[in-house]
Amino acid sequence: MVSGPKSISEPHKEIRFTRGAQASFFAILAAVSGGSSIFLLIFSLNTGTTPLASLWALAPASISLIFFRLSLRCIRHAYLIMTPIGIEIFPFFKPQDNLRVIYWSEISQIEIDQSNRLLIHLSGEPPSGIIASLKPLLPRQRDLLAEAIGGRMSQGPTKRE
Repeated sequence: MVSGPKSISEPHKEIRFTRGAQASFFAILAAVSGGSSIFLLIFSLNTGTTPLASLWALAPASISLIFFRLSLRCIRHAYLIMTPIGIEIFPFFKPQDNLRVIYWSEISQIEIDQSNRLLIHLSGEPPSGIIASLKPLLPRQRDLLAEAIGGRMSQGPTKRE
């Protein structure tokens, strides 16, 4: 059974962004692997080869299941969460261990550049900070994230802390 996200106390106060673009890529790979597994199975049954030849279809079938599980994981689990406290960034591997929370009081400036990267400046100097790729997000989610960040940063430092 695939584990889902945990229930939260105030879900109306946060915006969750999932890895929708990566999920669609993994779903396409799962479909291609599943199709090749079916092709190998039909081909081995129609050619009159030994019954062991149909076992070759198990390799792409197992790969298809792995890609399907990855697709479900990308859809169900968040990549970025904007909360009243700050921004939470979940990496792809071991998110429970490598979770990064950036508090609004630490952030001096946030911008999204042309190459779909979220640049979070933690001090007044531009080279310091965190860079997170926005390519795992769907394009409409990137627009929503830009609007949400713009609205949050326009509130000023007194209301953010």
